[in-house]
Amino acid sequence: MTISTDIFRQSMALFPGAVTLITTGSGDGRRGITATAVCSVTDTPPSLLVCVNRKTETCAEITRLGKFSVQLLGGDSDEIAMAFAGARGHKGPEKFGVGDWEESDHGVPRLQDALVSLCCTVTSHSDAGSHRVFIGRIEDSTFAEGDALVYAQSRFHRLQMAV
Repeated sequence: MTISTDIFRQSMALFPGAVTLITTGSGDGRRGITATAVCSVTDTPPSLLVCVNRKTETCAEITRLGKFSVQLLGGDSDEIAMAFAGARGHKGPEKFGVGDWEESDHGVPRLQDALVSLCCTVTSHSDAGSHRVFIGRIEDSTFAEGDALVYAQSRFHRLQMAV
């Protein structure tokens, strides 16, 4: 017996997840989404995986270019998270009008005030239901101090470090 889509979504909403942006492309070809489906794979070589809905332009562009970046958002980044989730009418490269962006040496968008920005080259991918799972070798990284933005119980939360 398989659970319903509604029960699955209700269950997954209880899992807290770090809020990230998965971005790719350059110029008018820049694309990106808000995601919590990001996970480390191994440290030798440093790699991570991201899950991207196959219907999105972001998925198509990552597949075409073979590279992407992941931005871990800080606790005060609700607005940019919502923009990249498609709220408030932001689409395609318009999303990059929110936040302070630069192109990394790896040729992918980098959010300058992200807590962590990881630039990756796709080493493999596979399809799982509605999503494509990309495994990326981390080529470059920047990071800063701060509290992360977390999504849990269908709301944003600011993760504060305990002392």
